[in-house]
Amino acid sequence: MQPNTFTQVLLVEDDASMAAVYRSYLNGLPYHITRAETGKKALELLSNQAFTGVLLDLNLPDMHGLEILAHIKENEIETEVIVTTGDCSMQTVIDAMQAGARDYLVKPFNKDRLVTTLKNFLESQELKRKLQTYQEEIDRKEFCGFIGSSLAMQRVYQLIDSASASKATIFITGESGTGKEVCAEAVHQTSDRANGPFVALNCGAIPKDLMESEIFGHVKGAFTGAIGERDGCAKAAHKGTLFLDEICEMDMALQSKLLRFLQTSTIQKVGSDKTEKVDVRIVCATNKDPLEQVQAGNFREDLYYRLHVLPIHLPSLRERENDVVEIANSFLNQYSREEQKDFIGFDSESELILSQYEWPGNVRQLQNVIRNIVVLCNGESVIPSMLPAPLDSDLSNMKVKAPVHTESNQNTAAAPHEQNMNMPMDHSSSQVISELIRPMSEVEKEAIERAIDLCGGNIPTAAHYLGISAATIYRKKNQWKETSL
Repeated sequence: MQPNTFTQVLLVEDDASMAAVYRSYLNGLPYHITRAETGKKALELLSNQAFTGVLLDLNLPDMHGLEILAHIKENEIETEVIVTTGDCSMQTVIDAMQAGARDYLVKPFNKDRLVTTLKNFLESQELKRKLQTYQEEIDRKEFCGFIGSSLAMQRVYQLIDSASASKATIFITGESGTGKEVCAEAVHQTSDRANGPFVALNCGAIPKDLMESEIFGHVKGAFTGAIGERDGCAKAAHKGTLFLDEICEMDMALQSKLLRFLQTSTIQKVGSDKTEKVDVRIVCATNKDPLEQVQAGNFREDLYYRLHVLPIHLPSLRERENDVVEIANSFLNQYSREEQKDFIGFDSESELILSQYEWPGNVRQLQNVIRNIVVLCNGESVIPSMLPAPLDSDLSNMKVKAPVHTESNQNTAAAPHEQNMNMPMDHSSSQVISELIRPMSEVEKEAIERAIDLCGGNIPTAAHYLGISAATIYRKKNQWKETSL
């Protein structure tokens, strides 16, 4: 095993004989020990090298170990410190722990004590790192051009992560405006082809007579207007990714040639009898149901199964819970900078309208709405009157009308809360109210525990639906446990 596969540990100890003893304790274990005889040497090593852990003697010839702890904390050096000291007073331990030490060893200590302490705190550090990585993965609010932290999008992010390492063909489906090209670019950016070209071609935007030339290229004189030789998108995407959008719009005659290209990885330019090898990953997309297109005879079944290896379905905006407001705020900030406007957010009523609207045009429609607001209006907050059609018509549907009182019941029905405010509260009334109104802490605990039960004990999922972070739930559960002790 090479030294760079070992856990790097800095031993700060001025006593050579003690340092030799510690080395002998750790001999044969997966630790690479670097020794510093003085505090100055330790600071130098910490500035130039990465150490997973530090065994720090507090009593050094040139400085106190607490100064080194302070340096680690101030410079945010990512390492864990175990202090070693012959001073067994509690105040020394408290000072060291407050300064950032993870644990302490009182000299003299035996081999088992040192090995167990190192093993425990390094395992704890690894677990902490894994939990942090997992938390970041389940709480991603942005990902390669996507914005949104909904559970539906977290699944999309995970699929892209998994698919990017493969060379298999990806088939993206979803309504128009859901971000299929953004998804294709995300696959490209997270793959080992990221340094290669990303070439996008909309199969529905090019006349069928020119589509073959667009994909495979043509030679001079191949058809009227072919005044020179031209490479197609397939060759342009060599060592990269070719994105074929609206693949179901491709002409049936060309579909057979695309299938041959996928099977052989060779292209043949229009008007040429020569074939050429290319290395291209195919990502395709459609806003239609591809199986329905196969059944209708518009799409080759063999081509469908050749392309439909790793499917990714993009959810519509109405299926993405609270993502609408997140995306809207992102667009608002972007366009406000571009147009030099003062907008910083939406008021609560505008947010409600945005989140309640169905968004048939998905993210593209939302993007156009926000651009419209920023160009035509100004202010710090977006208010309902700034919303363009058709959102302005939704405002009246969302408002709750106040009850209308007749003359006969006006006096008795008006402001019941005011009547209660003016009435003296007796003991029985107070008792009834105390039973009806519960402390927020109890309501919060009940809501969190119920959400965890409904999600089968999955805390990250429960946190998502509650609109809080999983870390908040873990912290509150610890607080409840400490309170019950």
